[in-house]
Amino acid sequence: MKKLSIYVLILLLFSCGNKKKAVVLETHQQWHTVTLPFEGPDTNENAEDNPFLNYKLSVEFKNEDTKYTIRGFYAADGDADETSSDSGGIWQVRFTPDKVGEWSYAATLYHGDSVALSTDYGSVQTVDLKNASGKFQVIPSDKQKPDFRGQGPLVNKNGYFYFKDADTYWVKGGADSPENFLAYEDFDETYRMQSSSDDGEAKTDNSIHKYIPHLSDWEVGDPTWQNGKGKAIIGAVNYLASKGMNAVYFLTLNILGDGKDVWPYRTPDDFTRFDVSKLEQWEIVFEHMQSKGILIHLVLQETENETMLDGGDTGPLRQLYINELIARFGHHLAMNFNLGEENGFADFTPIAQNDAQRRAMTTFIKESDPYNHPLLLHTHSHEPARENILDSIVGFKDLDGLSLQVDKREGAAEVVETWKRKARDAGHEWMITMDEIGMWHTGAVSDSLDAHHDTLRRYVLWGTLLSGAAGVEWYFGANNRYHDLNTEDWRTRDRLWELTEFALTFFRDNLPYWEMRPEHGLVNSKDAYCFHKENEVYAVYLPDSAAYTIDLAEANGEFELLWFNPLKGGELQKGTIEVLNGGSTQSLGNPPTVEANQDWVALLKKK
Repeated sequence: MKKLSIYVLILLLFSCGNKKKAVVLETHQQWHTVTLPFEGPDTNENAEDNPFLNYKLSVEFKNEDTKYTIRGFYAADGDADETSSDSGGIWQVRFTPDKVGEWSYAATLYHGDSVALSTDYGSVQTVDLKNASGKFQVIPSDKQKPDFRGQGPLVNKNGYFYFKDADTYWVKGGADSPENFLAYEDFDETYRMQSSSDDGEAKTDNSIHKYIPHLSDWEVGDPTWQNGKGKAIIGAVNYLASKGMNAVYFLTLNILGDGKDVWPYRTPDDFTRFDVSKLEQWEIVFEHMQSKGILIHLVLQETENETMLDGGDTGPLRQLYINELIARFGHHLAMNFNLGEENGFADFTPIAQNDAQRRAMTTFIKESDPYNHPLLLHTHSHEPARENILDSIVGFKDLDGLSLQVDKREGAAEVVETWKRKARDAGHEWMITMDEIGMWHTGAVSDSLDAHHDTLRRYVLWGTLLSGAAGVEWYFGANNRYHDLNTEDWRTRDRLWELTEFALTFFRDNLPYWEMRPEHGLVNSKDAYCFHKENEVYAVYLPDSAAYTIDLAEANGEFELLWFNPLKGGELQKGTIEVLNGGSTQSLGNPPTVEANQDWVALLKKK
């Protein structure tokens, strides 16, 4: 019996000694950024063996049958936003997991001449990395909208922005100015190369953005860097979000352009080396924008510099530039790429990318972007310059649509409708966002000069959205006191943001806009706009309180009629007629109040 007890004790001890320790995986949340650092070769931004060109970090992420291959980047000491370091041995990857559960990763750092531009690794050397593989657990996000981390990735579907995981559509409204938003004094090595007083563009001096009026909008708990830097630009984002806006348009490269104060490079004359600390500081702002529900509208170039890299081709310099931006910022959920401002030939900009170069750049971005962000083309402002470019690329499936510029606001809705129809006829539905309204010298002036922005509200905001536009951004003109390059305070257009938020709310709450088409002729006035899903819902913008009718001959049944005030927002209201009948032309009656030049939106819904 004693021998048996000893045997059992030995067996138990042996079993306990060989029992594996439970592995607790690091936990991340769905749709939140996962940043993984790897220790690799010690180098620096200016090393002879260029870390941006001669190294390439590639990381494979897997979750069951889902696999992503994500490009990483050189991160200096891994804390460059705080230290401004340009050297170190840290390489990073950023990834946004779209599924809950266990994910694995495996990193490979390639080294060789211009390997950053290659996908053929047959004879390329690999470099040892510490912690090159591992696993982590992803749990559901704890965020709620407008934070994009509570909604997932934003893609293009049927010509509109769409949260593919949340199965909801989204309409855009925000700021197109200042286009040099990133020319901010608290970013490392950021300055204006040259002031400008040229005709045809906004005038500049040697100062860059400080955003001092928005310091008070920064809140405790918001991000900063280097002992409090960045508060003003973070505050500016807070302000815009507080007004219900959800997009900001800005350039990432304006060397040779209007501002001459934004570039991702270590210096503005070497396009093969990037400024790690500056880009890490950009990332802090971008991450905050996403948490506030602000889309990153990333514009890759200007008309003046679209041939600066590789003569306009998608050669090594352009590839390096695009890949670096995708690696560092492509993980963001709500972002769209823009091929470039006023892209292509026009009389005032004869040195330009041609159609083949434009297509090549478009395809390269689509093939390089693992997240399939919407990709748009910014247009010239009028015909024939605009149509000369667009007629040759309409129907090209790698291009998701247009970032539209229109000089004369009265015709903006017609331009949207025209290009939506042309794209549909070519077999490839385009997303069209109304991003730059003219004239070039005026755009959207300050509230003090145009209290209710009557023509913008009528022709651009409501006119284009009711013609199929997927959103609106406001451009501040070149000759205004607070213009496209020098605006420091978004409050100069406070009322414009308010009017825009009214329209966005109306669309979100009342319309299946992604299923609707414009049919302005249903209303007995050339000054009205009508957007409809036949026999189900009709949204009608009326410029005043005159007597209007709507043709419901192709409809049947009863329709409830309610009214929305574009100047005040708020709840839907009843007018003098509450029910309309399909099968004939019907009077819309009067809105809730009748005032001279007061516009209204009539909403008809099938009962």
